[in-house]
Amino acid sequence: MHPMFIRAYLRASTVEQDAQRARASLDAFANERSLVISTYYTENESGATLKRPALFELLADSHPGDVLLLEQVDRLSRLNGDDWQALKAKIQEKRVRVVALDLPTSWQLVAQGDELTQRMLEALNSMMLDMLAAIARKDYEDRRRRTAQGIAKAKQIEGKYKGRPADTDRNAMILGMLQRGDSWNTVCKVTGASRSTLSRLTKGHPSPATVEA
Repeated sequence: MHPMFIRAYLRASTVEQDAQRARASLDAFANERSLVISTYYTENESGATLKRPALFELLADSHPGDVLLLEQVDRLSRLNGDDWQALKAKIQEKRVRVVALDLPTSWQLVAQGDELTQRMLEALNSMMLDMLAAIARKDYEDRRRRTAQGIAKAKQIEGKYKGRPADTDRNAMILGMLQRGDSWNTVCKVTGASRSTLSRLTKGHPSPATVEA
């Protein structure tokens, strides 16, 4: 019988974000259960696309019964319905167990149990994965809509600004980053804008709380 390997998947959407941030949490989860993570697969790609080489390398390396360990289900998928079904079919083909720290029903899949119990757990986990994947997709679409609204707001503000000609692209980037939840310090550092510029752009248009992409 092939031994069970724990393969950790770490994803962030952009190079500005740290995909390794979740590694400590995954290590702690494994240590608490006397498990060893055999390999870490890391990439900076959007969860809304299937073009994720590290994820598919993980699946290619996996054997039936291996565990795909991740921090949150949205690290695996922000995919639309059809793409999620395609990815799930690949996971089921490889007979990989998906265990996510934000999905407690999946935690028992790292334990060795009888076949009936494992099949019941996998069926329950599959339903929960579908639900959380749909929620992650909705969150992705909501944040894209807020970003588009931020760009439209930036253009509206520039149309009324009478001083120095505004930098349309930069202001759109600023509002987009703020809508995404980046801090003012990060936005100022990346764009070179002053805090007074951010204050002017966001007047009457507050940014939401930080949400990871």
